[in-house]
Amino acid sequence: MAEIKVPELAESITEGTIAQWLKQPGDAVEKGEYIVELETDKVNVEVVSDEAGVIQELKAAEGDTVEVGQVIAIVAAGDGAAAAPAQEAPAAQEAPKETASQEEPKQPEVKEAPAAEESGQRPIASPAARKLAREKGIDLSQVPTVDPMGRVRKQDVESYNPNQKPAAPAQQASKPSQAAAPKQDDGKPVVREKLSRRRQTIANRLLEVTQSTAMLTTFNEIDMSAVMELRKRKKDKFFDDHDVRLGFMSFFTKAVVAALKKYPAVNSELDGNELVLKKYYDIGVAVSTDEGLVVPVVRDCDRKNFAEIEKDILGLALKARDNKLAISDLQGGTFTITNGGVFGSLLSTPILNGTQVGILGMHTIQTRPVAIDNERIENRPMMYVALSYDHRVIDGKEAVGFLKTVKELIENPEDLLLEG
Repeated sequence: MAEIKVPELAESITEGTIAQWLKQPGDAVEKGEYIVELETDKVNVEVVSDEAGVIQELKAAEGDTVEVGQVIAIVAAGDGAAAAPAQEAPAAQEAPKETASQEEPKQPEVKEAPAAEESGQRPIASPAARKLAREKGIDLSQVPTVDPMGRVRKQDVESYNPNQKPAAPAQQASKPSQAAAPKQDDGKPVVREKLSRRRQTIANRLLEVTQSTAMLTTFNEIDMSAVMELRKRKKDKFFDDHDVRLGFMSFFTKAVVAALKKYPAVNSELDGNELVLKKYYDIGVAVSTDEGLVVPVVRDCDRKNFAEIEKDILGLALKARDNKLAISDLQGGTFTITNGGVFGSLLSTPILNGTQVGILGMHTIQTRPVAIDNERIENRPMMYVALSYDHRVIDGKEAVGFLKTVKELIENPEDLLLEG
């Protein structure tokens, strides 16, 4: 018999929430097989069993908060055949084993099984797909997928349209929320939803930042003509050479690193009465997910070329989409870039990320008339950029200079090559 405990997650994370049990009492489990998905403040983590056997007992329910080191399940020796009748006949656990194994081939013929997990054939699916299927009341075993390995992904669940028997669970799952919808004092219906752990954490940390820092924002605008023309000329060869697309983020990341070297206080952290100036450049790149904003970190950006930065950003974005980010992917950033422009934002005030003292906000590219000189006006692709900074550490002169440096490098992208 073995105990399954909540593993050490990270130095700053001491608890999580049971998002979904992937195994139920009576299910056989192999050593190293995933049995539960935990939702933490930053990422979702799948916990494996260290022993092979049968799930004898679950000591926490979905939605429960559990702490690191807490026992959440018991795995007993066996192959799972006798565990199904264990709850009704504890004293007869040994006798039904042969009978159960004899009946086992008939299990796939049971058409009305509530879920694939209960039949012992749990479909392969990403945590994000499982979560969405659970919310929609969809049986993952009914969801078709184009993945050659048969893995059900979130987009498969989103595009799935139950129209016969699979539609019933979805309808039933929606009824409780409708029936339980409370009403306001004026009698109008409302729906109350509990915030996910990650959304609660985001809310608390954003509030903490606004209350504990002297945050200001300075703005500028960038003529994107040169970088767009360079990207247009080089993007095909870049893709052929590096098997990754040349985006704007690598240009801005390299420009930010150059500006941080020129204005080192922007790459610092306030620790009590001491200013910690960081001599490395780990840039966080904000990524939007269904669970909220996450900021994975691209390491050592001063040592990487454009292709390496683009590959890192793409890999982290895919991991974020599939809920596969590790705690280490999110820790230790020195500065953050966020791009609200992908959603059409024209101008915004980004909020500082954790203990960092600066964050750059990119926005949508919009064609606007620009005065070239006293006589000429041309339509140019322009982008507003914003630098939010902690005024306790950074003076306005430094902030303006930092943003101006980024502007000049993007408007003259060849200079980025000289900056290394």
